[in-house]
Amino acid sequence: MSIIAHIQPATQLPVALYVSDTMATSISPQKPRRFLMRTIWFMFALLLGPISVLAFGKLDLDTHWQNASLASSGKAPKPYEYKPALIQVYGARAYNWRGAFGIHTWIATKREGAPHYKVFQVIGWNLYRGNSTVSTSTSGPPDFLWFNAEPKLLTERRGQGVETLIDKIEQAAKRYPYTDSYHVWPGPNSNTFTAYIARQVPELGLDLPPNAIGKDYLINGQIIDHAPSGTGWQVSLLGLLGITVAREEGIELNLLGLSAGIDINDLALRLPGMGRVELFDKN
Repeated sequence: MSIIAHIQPATQLPVALYVSDTMATSISPQKPRRFLMRTIWFMFALLLGPISVLAFGKLDLDTHWQNASLASSGKAPKPYEYKPALIQVYGARAYNWRGAFGIHTWIATKREGAPHYKVFQVIGWNLYRGNSTVSTSTSGPPDFLWFNAEPKLLTERRGQGVETLIDKIEQAAKRYPYTDSYHVWPGPNSNTFTAYIARQVPELGLDLPPNAIGKDYLINGQIIDHAPSGTGWQVSLLGLLGITVAREEGIELNLLGLSAGIDINDLALRLPGMGRVELFDKN
């Protein structure tokens, strides 16, 4: 017995050394360091989009907002010339340097025979006046310049059933939960509102571009929801980290509000700052 007692510690010692050495290797400081470096490089790659827009894009960095234009861009038909019901969704570069990162979006509707459009959008500075962030206007053009930035038509719906969709849009706008809250980043903001309407009215099939920062800010702390287009799903943590997989949006990753991916359905890249970039000229 005394011999066995002396032998056992001696035989167990190499095993203990091996286990401790393995654990030390598994928690080596090299791995967290590599992960941190890869994350930094990935963030730098994502920032190349906004940097290129800032350097080479057509951003107006000089005009004061009081002197910038909100005039019609001429993209929407005149209501007295086009009688049927119509829905249009627009997006334009945000004001000044913010336009390198993201766009501002809004929804315009016109009922059949109506003499004007109705524009739905979220405007943060409404809060300074004690008003709701949700703005509904019938007095201006639907296709306005956003402080000199040219708008792009993201989608439109014409023909049968549009009146019903307009009803759904108006009802959804009344239910928007962030009427007293606005944050440029990561949300809720104007793109959070447009994405919310799109999820409530999936018949729009709205594919918001990756530079619509705030679109991934899900309502009421949700982590999983439909993609804005209604053709897939997304997982998002407060709009700061997530992934979208859908037929219209394709596969899109979001890190700190900067989104990148590939749209297989339309053969386009989805790049932060730059938006959707067609791989082939459709013309």
